[in-house]
This record gives sequence, structure tokens and C-alpha cells, in this order.
Amino acid sequence: MKCPSCLNNGTRVLDSRPVDEGRSTRRRRECELCGFRFTTFEKVEETPLIVVKKEGTREEFSGDKILRGLIKACEKRPVPLKVIEDITHEVEKELRNQGISEIKSEAIGEMVMDRLAKVDEVAYVRFASVYRQFKDINVFIEELKDLINRERE
Repeated sequence: MKCPSCLNNGTRVLDSRPVDEGRSTRRRRECELCGFRFTTFEKVEETPLIVVKKEGTREEFSGDKILRGLIKACEKRPVPLKVIEDITHEVEKELRNQGISEIKSEAIGEMVMDRLAKVDEVAYVRFASVYRQFKDINVFIEELKDLINRERE
């Protein structure tokens, strides 16, 4: 690591600490030549995950979009924010573990709905109604029947 003060290549690590829930490492360093101390952050480089939308457009995956959708679906429901955040992290982790570079938005929505159905049925129906864009009450009723059948299994 180059010293930002004298540009010497020789530095030593004084202290290392995990940050950002263990996803990064903060290192305190000292230049071996001039003694200047500075901080660096080390982070695993993640390959971008591209989401293919229904209309065919592509955009980079954003866990924040999932989180915002879940917060809206769970509004005025007894679902703790921690549970909502856990669903978001589980989905993102599963997607990244698949090792693929592109995923359809429909697949992401299904992953979210599978988890949400186990947490809160009303929030699930809210999320599904926006995600699946129910055209009329019959489609809505069919979704409710599917939910009831899932519970029986």
C-alpha cells in the first residue's frame, strides 16, 4: 500500500477491524519511511447483478428497492423491520450465491413473495397485488385461493 504522504510503497498494518457487518475490513496503517498514519478499507469486489425487467430493460440489482417494497407491503402490520431486512438480505445472498450475472425481475419477486407469505399473509397479498399487477378481482381471488392452499400443505 502506497503512503498518501510520501508515496513510499512500504507500510505496515497497525490494526484491523471488521466493519459493515463483516463485509469490509478497516485497516490502520503506518508508513515505514515517514511514519504517517492512515486508514484503508478492504472490501470484496462483487460482480454486478443485472435485473431484466418485464419490458426487457436492464438495471443493476438494488436491495434497497426490495426493502422499500417490503416496507410498503408491511405498513401497519406487526412485522418488525429486522424481519423485513432479513428477507432482503436472504434474497440478495441467494441471488449472489447462484453465480449468475443476470436475473429476471419475476424470479426476484417470487423469491420475495415466498418468504413474505411465511411472515404475514396480508403483507403478502399487498406485495403480490402490486408485483403481479392484478387486473381484476378474479385474479385477486385466485391469488387468495393459492395462499389458502399453500397453508394447507
